[in-house]
Amino acid sequence: MLRVYWYQPAWRYSVGDCLQELRAGDPVIEVLGADNPRLVTAVREGKPNSKERKEPDYIELVFHDDQARRRSCCGPETPWQAQPGRKPRHKQRRGIVRLKTFYQVRWLLVGSLLSGIAVAQQQLRAVVPAQMSASTNRFYSPGVDAGDYVYISGQGLRRLDRNSMSNFSVQVRQALDNVKAIVEAAGLTMDHIVYTQVYLEDISKYREMNAAFAEYFGKTPPARAVLGVARLPESPVQISAVAVRNLAGRRAIYPPNYRSDDAASPGILTHDRLFVSSMTGGDPVSGDVPRDPGAQVDLALDRLQAVVKAAGLEFSHMVFVNPYLTSEIPVRVMNERYARRFEFGNTPARATIEVSSLPGGAHIEYTGVAVVDLRQREAIRPKNMPPSPTASPCVFAGDTLYCSAKSGFIPGPHGGVYASTTPHQLRQTMRNLLDNLEEAEMSFDQVVATNLYLDDMSDLPSFDAVYSQYFGPVPPTRTTIQQIAPAERKADKDDHYPDLEQVSLIAVRGPRSPKPARRGAVLPHGVDQSHSRFGLTLCINESNSVHP
Repeated sequence: MLRVYWYQPAWRYSVGDCLQELRAGDPVIEVLGADNPRLVTAVREGKPNSKERKEPDYIELVFHDDQARRRSCCGPETPWQAQPGRKPRHKQRRGIVRLKTFYQVRWLLVGSLLSGIAVAQQQLRAVVPAQMSASTNRFYSPGVDAGDYVYISGQGLRRLDRNSMSNFSVQVRQALDNVKAIVEAAGLTMDHIVYTQVYLEDISKYREMNAAFAEYFGKTPPARAVLGVARLPESPVQISAVAVRNLAGRRAIYPPNYRSDDAASPGILTHDRLFVSSMTGGDPVSGDVPRDPGAQVDLALDRLQAVVKAAGLEFSHMVFVNPYLTSEIPVRVMNERYARRFEFGNTPARATIEVSSLPGGAHIEYTGVAVVDLRQREAIRPKNMPPSPTASPCVFAGDTLYCSAKSGFIPGPHGGVYASTTPHQLRQTMRNLLDNLEEAEMSFDQVVATNLYLDDMSDLPSFDAVYSQYFGPVPPTRTTIQQIAPAERKADKDDHYPDLEQVSLIAVRGPRSPKPARRGAVLPHGVDQSHSRFGLTLCINESNSVHP
């Protein structure tokens, strides 16, 4: 007989939710092998930690995680009840599953894992144009069709003759051609694009970039954000995009007295969302930039708000904001001015990124997304995170979850970044992101787009080696940049290291998507198990399920 105990008091799951915990798959097989003594005590033939490999007649599983205060479909248990040979108190009511052989467990795990991933991603489809080989993009998808919207990875130069393409205008057109190929592979046109982000290694090339843009879009160009960065992975320019499938309701939003020669609309309104172009802290008519950092912040926020109000919305409708700023703007000043505009504890998700330069000599700009129906907006905050005056961890816009950028910061008392390498920081970053996804009852399988900010682009190979472990058969789109010069990688007096990477993401839950396990069933095997509290629940709950 094999008894595996994982103690977790609290609420009961329904049968359907129990089955979703089987998505842990391979990690559960490790648990059954008693390879994780910090979370599981395996008792074989009444002998704790026995090395015997006898085939059990049946298996009983009880789960509990006192430290994480997890939920359980197997009813409340207390640690003293989980003694070897002692049966759980509510066995008859719970109907603990008895499986005749370990091999039945293994096949059930494999089948449930595959079916769980298939259901979770049934609404997602990778978009790969014929001229782009899927094998060359194994770390990300060129595009992801998420139903209402299609997300396009950052595009640079990908033709075989890219080394001969020294003309910047040609480079921009090639990047836009790549965007176009992905959009058309999804069955759409360039008119369906509602938002673009343009990254330039040389901000002085802004006018050339803008001229090329005008050739690709009609009278209603998409909203657009432009920023100068230190380094890009493939070329001096990179362009990412979002396209809407249904053109009904798509229209440009112009605030009163708006004047600009840009080949971009100040805002694009769709049936459910508003995409806002980057609004700088400079005067749009004269081009003057105030000398006072606070005045620049206020001007940029005023311009952002003008677009939102022109769409008939308020700042309370915002679900995500990107503040891009140079070193000339103190973050403290930006945060103070920003916090005045939003409701405490109900702010948009946010990715605050320091960049090398911005158009027009500005030192700050804001871009973002708002939801049309305020009833579709919901802020998500894990219980271990206090409310913030500047950013919510994640915010829903309908079925789309926009999540703030996360780093390898360890939260809690004495929190900080203690890892000294990019791969080690990334593991903590993904743990932080997973906390947010789980609070929204989602998983990494539902992520459709990521933005990666690296301290040094040369770290990308080691970053990818870890990053690729977290996603399913449809990896999200991706945009990768090194926004400023690398930091000095030394610990401070508190043994804190600088951020070597940050990741923000967008995830989409389908109307029929299952609720995944509350703790990350998709964590890779390489993650320290002390941070990966996940497991298998096999039970039949004969009473009504209780959910928070």
